[in-house]
Amino acid sequence: MKLGIVGLPNVGKSTLFNALTKAGAESANYPFCTIDPNVGIVAVPDERLDKLAEMYHPKKVTPAVIEFVDIAGLVKGASQGEGLGNKFLSHIREVDAIVHVVRCFGGSEVIHVEDSVDPARDVDIINTELILSDMELLERRIDRVKKAGKGDKSALAILPALERIGEALQNGKPARSVELSDDEKAELFDLPLLSWKPVIYCANVAEGDLAKDPAENPYYNALCKAVEGERAEIITVCAGIEAELAELDEEEQQAFLEDLGVTEAGLAKLIRASYHLLGYISYLTAGEPEVRAWTIVRGTKAPQAAGKIHSDFERGFIRAEVVAFDALMEKGSYVACKEAGLVRSEGKEYVMQDGDIVLFRFNV
Repeated sequence: MKLGIVGLPNVGKSTLFNALTKAGAESANYPFCTIDPNVGIVAVPDERLDKLAEMYHPKKVTPAVIEFVDIAGLVKGASQGEGLGNKFLSHIREVDAIVHVVRCFGGSEVIHVEDSVDPARDVDIINTELILSDMELLERRIDRVKKAGKGDKSALAILPALERIGEALQNGKPARSVELSDDEKAELFDLPLLSWKPVIYCANVAEGDLAKDPAENPYYNALCKAVEGERAEIITVCAGIEAELAELDEEEQQAFLEDLGVTEAGLAKLIRASYHLLGYISYLTAGEPEVRAWTIVRGTKAPQAAGKIHSDFERGFIRAEVVAFDALMEKGSYVACKEAGLVRSEGKEYVMQDGDIVLFRFNV
């Protein structure tokens, strides 16, 4: 999973990235301090791996990971190249989802590039630049389809879907707001529209607001109203607090959060939101050599899940021996689960479930 962190300059974007990844990207109180995208890999916390490790004593524990890309602050006119915008927009095309950091705190200590705090305006600036960039790309695609249609009328079948997307963009709406059939989605899978990507809006609030009901924050309410109707997730974080948490060990982090009256760190919120937004789940493999989490899309069948491990597993798939994580914890061992009839033999049509512990049988 690859998430691109975007936002206007000085909204706390790079501070949050540093905290999440401990990568140490430069964070300064002026625009464009992040000229090239910074990349950090973050392990997905999963208590199930810890419990399996206690049971199997493996040589290696491998969690699922998320790749965060810190993309330099966009400004008005980015789609026309303002602030090196075209370069930054190209980096967004490579991610699975966008984490849009929006300033939701007042004060004059941190300069706002637009000289005032207005979440609705800030969201509109970024979305407009993504839409303008998409309009140019979509026009080129429509032209190619029309030219192809002169020699092959079947090439025009996708034209109505492209025109619906174009109409939405012209009206200032993101491509993701357009309803498409499964066939249309499959036909347009290679169309790299920025405003098609799923979005997690990350409201960066003041330290004193983090433990409060977000509805008490007028900036947060303005953000929610601005993105109403979008198929998007909204979470609250305090980038400054996340930066402090990044310097503490796990036990100290928990104590710090309790002192603040907060139940979980921003990273946990962001991971949960991204899994939900993208429809991801994890299945697990366990044994003495390794305990590992594998990320797949919800609805994936057993052979394709096996292919995440190795293409030979999918090609020569015979069956999957599956036990639910909760059942394994209750019985205390794989052998006990087998004796109780809780280990199932599943075939090619089995749809994987979150927390399945799997042993794939294959032959090539």
